[in-house]
Amino acid sequence: MGHGHAHAPGTAAGGHRRRLVVVLALTLAVMAAEIVGGLLSGSLALLADAGHMATDAAGIGLALGAVTLAQRPARGRRTFGWQRVEILAAVANGLLLLAVAGYVLVEAVRRIGEPPEIGSGLMLVVAGVGLVVNLGSLAALHRGRDASLNLRGAYLEVLADALGSVAVIVAAVVILTTGWTPADIIASVAIGCLVVPRAWHLLREAFDVLLEAAPRGVDLDAVRAHILGVDGVLGVHDLHAWTITSGLPVLSAHVVVTDEALDAGHGGRVLDALCACLGEHFDMEHCTFQLEAEAHAGHEAPVHD
Repeated sequence: MGHGHAHAPGTAAGGHRRRLVVVLALTLAVMAAEIVGGLLSGSLALLADAGHMATDAAGIGLALGAVTLAQRPARGRRTFGWQRVEILAAVANGLLLLAVAGYVLVEAVRRIGEPPEIGSGLMLVVAGVGLVVNLGSLAALHRGRDASLNLRGAYLEVLADALGSVAVIVAAVVILTTGWTPADIIASVAIGCLVVPRAWHLLREAFDVLLEAAPRGVDLDAVRAHILGVDGVLGVHDLHAWTITSGLPVLSAHVVVTDEALDAGHGGRVLDALCACLGEHFDMEHCTFQLEAEAHAGHEAPVHD
């Protein structure tokens, strides 16, 4: 049995925890302003965006909690620590996003035919402030968005918030210039429709991790070909690749090695070559290989290709 691993001191999201704290504070501030502004102006679009931001704040809070837990060291039965909590938080985040989208769309339908009076001036000011704050939050999260599912989820939430603020601003300008209040309902529906596809995308990625699908960008056929290309390797089976949490892909395989290599004591050389190959070509630094002699196949349980 052989191992090749180089552990990072924390998860991919851990280095961006302070950014999440800043974005959470900004999101809560804008949410409070939009609730007050929506109640005073009568704007459903503003209240819908506030509800959207409340859900986003909860999602970012979950992400922050998950990132904090993920930094705990591995102990006892939890040999990977709490790192998978980040993925569970991403699932909860996606489900919350779908729930708020449903609420906004239902409430918008209820207002069709009976649009209330809208204070468009206040609506415009609050939405404008929200857009500026959202753009600042996007800048804070931009660098880490590809490193972690949680950070990506937070980035997508803030991006949708910014687009929601744009929709509210457009509706406010239309009402202010023409008096056509149904623009508020249209903006509400637009905000609801913005949420659904990104929530589904986040859920799909998180479920792939939970189902232990091969990491994105890792072609198992190519991995198999590289393993077979190592001198002394005859075959490979039970090849598996999956993701523990964002930035931590792992791989395991049974590798059949020539009797000559094993008898000559070259198993360590083969193992080093395998780890170096996968670390260099596939960024898979946490690999576990079981080296087997040719005759060992008869002692194996039914294997997986």
